[in-house]
Amino acid sequence: MNELQPHKVKRAKEDYAGNRSVQTGFPSPATHYREPMIDLNKELSSSRDATFFVRVKGDIWKDYNILDQDVLIIDRALHPSQGKLALVVTSDGFDVQRIDTNKTVEFWGMISYIIHKAV
Repeated sequence: MNELQPHKVKRAKEDYAGNRSVQTGFPSPATHYREPMIDLNKELSSSRDATFFVRVKGDIWKDYNILDQDVLIIDRALHPSQGKLALVVTSDGFDVQRIDTNKTVEFWGMISYIIHKAV
């Protein structure tokens, strides 16, 4: 008599080999188009719905190593912590500031990554 044991059903692993044809000659130079794309939300954020990408214009935040055309990844799900960079709301718009827990500011989101332009 066979007894059934309860167990968790495992999700199938992603296998991209099924999308490729069987090689019968030189490999096609276009096979790299079939590979999955890099999802920055998946790789660099803790919460996709609370993450925003902001492109910087100008060098006014050069002191924080934020340069013209950099991309800031703002995570609104993170809590402000002392000394970390954050995007705050001011009367003129937005500003990048280090969080000082002794000052009152209108917090918008934590800067989790700064992406610099390489070329």
